[in-house]
Amino acid sequence: MAKKDPYREFLKKDFGEIFDTLKLQELQRKFLVSRWLDQVLWMEAQAGQARNRYYRARLLTIVGGIILPALVSLNLNNAKARDAIVWTTFGLSQVVAISAAVEEFFHYGERWRHYRRTVESLKTQGWQFFQLSGVYVNYSNHEQAFSAFASQIEEIIQRDVEVYATQVVQEKKQEEKKSGENENGSNEQPETSRSSSSGNISREDSVALTWGDDSVAKGSKSGTVLS
Repeated sequence: MAKKDPYREFLKKDFGEIFDTLKLQELQRKFLVSRWLDQVLWMEAQAGQARNRYYRARLLTIVGGIILPALVSLNLNNAKARDAIVWTTFGLSQVVAISAAVEEFFHYGERWRHYRRTVESLKTQGWQFFQLSGVYVNYSNHEQAFSAFASQIEEIIQRDVEVYATQVVQEKKQEEKKSGENENGSNEQPETSRSSSSGNISREDSVALTWGDDSVAKGSKSGTVLS
């Protein structure tokens, strides 16, 4: 059974009590719970999860990167101790490399900041709606302001989806660009070697090429094909 987050439970209880004081239609109240509160709680969980994973990956990378040079610099006379240090250094270097690669691949830091910005925007709209302040200041009650509130929430969620989709597309394009550059680099290398080898032509070869060009020119004029 998954462990419950105390802060999320507090938010659920606190907002539930606020909902009970608002004069709203039943459908509007259901929207608050199923759409707004559900998104707030879900993004809170995602932000917390991404933050914890980001901190773990970064700490492993930083601490491991500090310990590795110290292990490498050790010069022990005991063979068993030296072997143990060698294997420890190897294992720790793998852990550091894997930790850095995993964080780079999943972008936990960017996910954390992304979810945190979005959930705080949702909370801001919620508190302004509850207090009839900000963009809702001109409404006399919550029932009248609800339509504007629903539009704001859907706009934030839609923007969140668009930002996520854009990031996925950009990452895919960057990967394709890198793979294309690698392929071009491997294809250009033989051409360079060929051009460098053709630049080292001796004088006799250049004379022969000149005569060959003359012959080709004559052959083309006379309509004959040289084999």
